[in-house]
Amino acid sequence: MKIVLQRVKEARVVVEGQIVGEIGPGVCLLVGIEKGDREAEADYLADKVIELRIFPDEQGKMNLSLRETRGSMLAVSQFTLAGSVKKGRRPSFDQAESPDRAACLFDYFVGRLRASGLKVETGIFQAMMDVYLVNDGPVTFILDSKTKQL
Repeated sequence: MKIVLQRVKEARVVVEGQIVGEIGPGVCLLVGIEKGDREAEADYLADKVIELRIFPDEQGKMNLSLRETRGSMLAVSQFTLAGSVKKGRRPSFDQAESPDRAACLFDYFVGRLRASGLKVETGIFQAMMDVYLVNDGPVTFILDSKTKQL
């Protein structure tokens, strides 16, 4: 499971001209689910997102988490994160999880985020979405469940 996390001042997702998810300060999460990902990976990344100290404290140092700042989250499923461009010019999506399984795991991940009590908005799974955001910093991180420390 991979996530591109961007600290944002605001973000929203539009589908067919309608805003389907919108947040103020917090993080925008582009979420890619790969074959073999399980609930354990979703648990690990949900905890990481909520507790990652990427917001400034009184001295301007990245020292506060989403939980501490009461920030919001916008989670957007993005299967292209499971793509590979190692060979040729056309991306391969062989490692992307099947849509049914990916939808279930994405919903599970969002449920874990919501369990934090923080505001969580989403896009629409498998829809063509326009994602608008104002990156704060800019601050962007790539999280990968395969690199977790045991």
